Amino acid sequence: MNNENAQSSSSQSTFFIPKMDCPSEENLIRMALGNVPEIRSLVFDLSKRQLHAIHQHDPQSLLERLQSLNLGAELVESHPMTSEYAESPRNNVEDADEARTLYLLLAINGAMFFLELALGLFAQSTGLIADSLDMFADAAVYGLALYAVGRAANMKAKAAHLAGWLQLILAIGALAEVVRRFLFGSEPASSLMMGVGLLALAANVTCLVLVSRKRDRGAHMTASYIFSANDVIANLGVITAGALVAWTGSAYPDLIIGAMIGLIVMNGARRILQLR
Repeated sequence: MNNENAQSSSSQSTFFIPKMDCPSEENLIRMALGNVPEIRSLVFDLSKRQLHAIHQHDPQSLLERLQSLNLGAELVESHPMTSEYAESPRNNVEDADEARTLYLLLAINGAMFFLELALGLFAQSTGLIADSLDMFADAAVYGLALYAVGRAANMKAKAAHLAGWLQLILAIGALAEVVRRFLFGSEPASSLMMGVGLLALAANVTCLVLVSRKRDRGAHMTASYIFSANDVIANLGVITAGALVAWTGSAYPDLIIGAMIGLIVMNGARRILQLR
């Protein structure tokens, strides 16, 4: 009876969020709304830049939280939830299988972070160093998702901020290394850049295959799929930079790709740290 009463008092609201065009914005919104007890479910549609929320009480409080992220959120519609929106209970076996996939993704990205960072320093490649931070950013997302299971929302926010600060420190370090090597010169090892880039590409393609099998399990798995696809593009950028270094004999392609990836990682950290 209590469940039926909660169901009848719930509403479904649709928000249009024009600046929500990638998984990083989705994760920001999930963390921003993570401590709102009246929310029953969130469904993201990145292609349409829409968020569908099943919740209790007035949608205005949710809109205010969304607007605080400066993503241009607007309330499109809100209406009482009927039986057609009822959520079916999740299957424990499927949940366990999904968790195993996330653990594997975390392990792959974590291992590649340390490997790329070490070899990037050895190869004097800012591109590899910055790409290792992209791996760290993904590992932080997967680790945060697993850590937050069964924990209070405030613990999730604290973990997110910790990951954000560490990500910011590493990004600043990577950009400082770009500036240092630009001023004092560097000789990136193009063959090592391409070799490690290919290894990182193989790791991310593996992640892409793993998560593609479960991307219909919900928006969070779809987001993980898009993360992996974006990483493949970054890896191709590092490989291309390595080839250009070998062809031109110049360190500039490496510095450019390193700066680009470093700025992307820094921007992601900034958004995480804006959460309250």
